[in-house]
Amino acid sequence: MKQKYFVIKALLESGGMATLSQLYKLTDVSSWKTNTPFASIRRILQTNPEFYKIYPGLWGLRDKKDEISHLLKEEKNLFTHSYYQGIIIEIGNARKFRTFVPYQDKNKFFLQDRLCDISSLDSIYEFTYPNLMAKAKTVDVVWFNERKMPNSFFEVEHTTGFKNSLNKFYELQDFRANLYIVADIVRKKEFDKIIDESIYKSIKNLVKFADYESIVKQHEKESIKYEMGIS
Repeated sequence: MKQKYFVIKALLESGGMATLSQLYKLTDVSSWKTNTPFASIRRILQTNPEFYKIYPGLWGLRDKKDEISHLLKEEKNLFTHSYYQGIIIEIGNARKFRTFVPYQDKNKFFLQDRLCDISSLDSIYEFTYPNLMAKAKTVDVVWFNERKMPNSFFEVEHTTGFKNSLNKFYELQDFRANLYIVADIVRKKEFDKIIDESIYKSIKNLVKFADYESIVKQHEKESIKYEMGIS
């Protein structure tokens, strides 16, 4: 059987769409005579008409395109938001951080998985005062280090404004943690304009803008490390 049919089978098992890291785990490569099966999967996806790119890092079966498009149209904003939350969670897990998503997001889906099933923490670590914990609990994704302190806070802004997220980061600025706004690159100018407002002067140099493509590239780098046996 041609290698591409193993990838097709893996995509069918995952509902017609999957990330690269999911395909690396789902595709049966035991019969492939290659030392770089994951590189072969990437080549198969990029060069065969049976597959198409849905989002950065997300691949689908062309035969399922209408079905997938209908699903995305019905839940476009919700799906996109939770998709990138899932990507960020998987990066954090791969880097050995403990990962947390807000209680209100736990039952949202990252493809076929609920966010609560891929994040490693059921509840957030109580690392500071109650008024600041109230803010931290609402951040879209939090990575914690082995000392149970926050390493990074991520806010995904697909359609909503940036001010609510920046207000959270304003309250959390005194921790030695990375602060990321994750959004489409076309919104970078909008972000720059808002972060320049005087109210955000103290966090302007602390908050980083990460576009979707850069986040997905980090996800793919972790997948390649998995391929090479690097943990």
